[in-house]
Amino acid sequence: MSTASEVGHDIATEVSFELEELDELVGELLVDHAERAARDARIVALRLGIGGRRPETLTRIGARYDLARDRVRQLYAKAIGQIVREAARSGHRSAAVFTHRYPREAGDLRLTHALLAETYATDTDLVAMEWSYLKLRLAGHDQADAKRVAGYVMQRILGWQKKTASILAKLHSPADDTDDLDALLAGIEWPTGSPAPLPTASARAIDRDDDGRGRFYLAKAGREVAYDSALTARLLRTLDAAPAVAAFQEEPVALSYRFDGADHEHYPAVAARLTDGRAVLVDVVPLGRIAFHHTRIESDLARAYAHEHGWGWLPWTGSALGPDRLRARPIDPAVEQRVSDDLAQAPYDRAALAALCADTGLDLLDLAGLVLRNDWQWDRIPLRLSAPPSPRPGA
Repeated sequence: MSTASEVGHDIATEVSFELEELDELVGELLVDHAERAARDARIVALRLGIGGRRPETLTRIGARYDLARDRVRQLYAKAIGQIVREAARSGHRSAAVFTHRYPREAGDLRLTHALLAETYATDTDLVAMEWSYLKLRLAGHDQADAKRVAGYVMQRILGWQKKTASILAKLHSPADDTDDLDALLAGIEWPTGSPAPLPTASARAIDRDDDGRGRFYLAKAGREVAYDSALTARLLRTLDAAPAVAAFQEEPVALSYRFDGADHEHYPAVAARLTDGRAVLVDVVPLGRIAFHHTRIESDLARAYAHEHGWGWLPWTGSALGPDRLRARPIDPAVEQRVSDDLAQAPYDRAALAALCADTGLDLLDLAGLVLRNDWQWDRIPLRLSAPPSPRPGA
């Protein structure tokens, strides 16, 4: 992820069931670990963003549990060591999947490239080192090898961040690293009415300056702006370079909600004011996770907030594929009817969904399109596809 081409490519090519299965497998291991250490398992889940959620900074996790940042780091590291040992002892199915994906005979360069691509596709730069280390350990790599390769992944990300900051400091953004704003604006859902003013400060206060986040100086903001991932950085840089954008505010609002028995806060990525007076709320939504129930709750809340304030709304995936194109994705009508009929009788679990995809050839994006088009509910941990869904805020 050290070059413009690595962070600017369309992530659709990286999205797959196999990639999402890794998240599910770690979720299963955490469920087992929670029987012995519930808080520590929860800390790992929050940190890694298990279930398609966004990874959380150590600072935010510490605020949840009234713990110092370094204490959270210690508990996380201890839990990861225990989880790896428990997985090896139990013969959990994760070993075969991770070993196949990250073979011990693969070279460092191949592993680093694969882990970087997965980081970008899942929008998990914030915890790239942690995810890379865990994947390699579950694949059977020894501790030293896993640390070394995970370090290479992080070095590449930090190198890209430094390069980006240097480019922006010179007030120059290369053409191959900046999206066409017209293409970005084409997907916006505009409301009627006059837009409310943009906030003048980020709503993200607790961990705004957490040292795990990247940062660069942006001219239109007139200050350093923090970000969690290359996808978010790419969006901010596009807005900063675009003549049609007059100003923007990153993470302008904290949207609170309850999910799976826990309280959560969601920070949409950026609110931008255009030179024609309109305003738009743009959120970064990783393409492979756009149809997950948890993600759709956050999107519905952000959309409702934007329209209440007279702003346009855009879920940005980092791909040419957005929600509208996914909904319109051509799927064999007989397959769609089959799934609809099945779900009217009972939900799909992981095995049933795997059998369906093997039988019909549906891939992850096909399924996402069907979920969005039919308003089905796709839960992740444990995996479950059902219809109709529970009512969602703003639906």
